[in-house]
Amino acid sequence: MRSTGTYVISTTLGESVRAFVPHALPPTKPALAVECYLDASRIAEMALARLSGVAGLVPSVDWLLYSAIRKEALLTSQIEGTQATLVDLFDEEAGFAVSNTDDVEEVTNYLCAFRLVQSHLRDPAGLPVSVRLLCDAHRLLLDGVRGNGKQPGELRRSQNWIGGTRPGKAVFVPPPPERVPALLTDMERFIHDAAQPLPPLVKTALLHLQFETIHPFLDGNGRIGRLLIAALLEHWGLLPEPVMYLSGYLKQHQAEYYRRLSNVRTEGDWEGWVAFFLEAVAVAAQDAERGTVAIATLLAADRRKLLASPKSGPASYRLFEMLPLMPRFNIDQVRQKLGTTFPTANAAVKVLEALGIVTELTGQKKNRTYSYQAYISALSD
Repeated sequence: MRSTGTYVISTTLGESVRAFVPHALPPTKPALAVECYLDASRIAEMALARLSGVAGLVPSVDWLLYSAIRKEALLTSQIEGTQATLVDLFDEEAGFAVSNTDDVEEVTNYLCAFRLVQSHLRDPAGLPVSVRLLCDAHRLLLDGVRGNGKQPGELRRSQNWIGGTRPGKAVFVPPPPERVPALLTDMERFIHDAAQPLPPLVKTALLHLQFETIHPFLDGNGRIGRLLIAALLEHWGLLPEPVMYLSGYLKQHQAEYYRRLSNVRTEGDWEGWVAFFLEAVAVAAQDAERGTVAIATLLAADRRKLLASPKSGPASYRLFEMLPLMPRFNIDQVRQKLGTTFPTANAAVKVLEALGIVTELTGQKKNRTYSYQAYISALSD
């Protein structure tokens, strides 16, 4: 059986525990059998390429990005136990009241962290994928939410553990805090080693698990580790726009996800983890491709409906093009977005409502709110 790390004695809360210190990447003794993954890696890369091509079906890539990034933010947060929904997120962005404000804020923070990472990677003067960039993202992730007292943006200075009410009962104990900086430096070196022959998706699989094993923060490691996946897909040019929501697959197979992570540490089973990860990417890309086609079909059908209506005009056309970026709204928001008068905004909404494209939610005569319900339902599938 391959050894993937060593155990050292660490002390926390007055208890001595066996903390796991992973070996540097790539796996050795034996080395990873890369030839076993070439087909699976190619299939996953082709699925990503097809997804990128299908994304061109939608008139505006901003529409896809708006929904895909929010789905990933929502799903990666749900893996950690938040209860927010897509509707909650859209309502919060529209300024409507939401009941689980804390959960929505956590999802919103992930969006901010994601945007920060993406902006750096797309800026020639920005930070590369690095420990510093992940720390900056972590600072945004925990800003003002649960966990904001757990050293946002800083590597942990104390021993943590996973599972169990106390260290001695833990399911897994990550490396002692003094080992964390060197382990992350090794990880960063592996990312930027141009001579490394492994396929990029295989490297991404190894790096995600290595990050989760190091568990360098006191909170938010799962979300930052999954954000690292998105960053690496961008870094290696595997997906030009982040229109895949991998966390959907990981949430659907959460027990196996955690089991595969654990089996690397306990049984040296890097192969099982890599196979699971490549399958996750292939399936998630296919799901996103189907979702993109469904959204493009819906938007095209509703646009045809609008163009065929004798009551439609410039304001209703412009409003329709905005709907994918504001699927919940009120009349005043339409007025502001269109830069027009209240009666004109109201008339534009009435045209879309009469055609069944948008639905009024309150049943009131004043302060009415609307939803592009078919679009939200398509995103939620």
